[in-house]
Amino acid sequence: MAQPIQSIPVDHNPRIQVIDANPKQPALPLTLLELVQAVNEVSDSENELISTVVYMLRSGRIQLAGSFRDESLDGFYD
Repeated sequence: MAQPIQSIPVDHNPRIQVIDANPKQPALPLTLLELVQAVNEVSDSENELISTVVYMLRSGRIQLAGSFRDESLDGFYD
């Protein structure tokens, strides 16, 4: 006997942001709080916020200033 088909709603956000992977400007120094607050203003979810912050830090476009400036992102939010 066949199992009934179960529909699972999926949130889809069609916006695509293009970010230059080879910036010509030096990395912008920000505290982690400043970065999170700025990204939070345009994020739709906590997951999007975290993913964007991690991506920006790993891309080298942002350099942390303040107490987190020497912290590594290795193994964080993979």
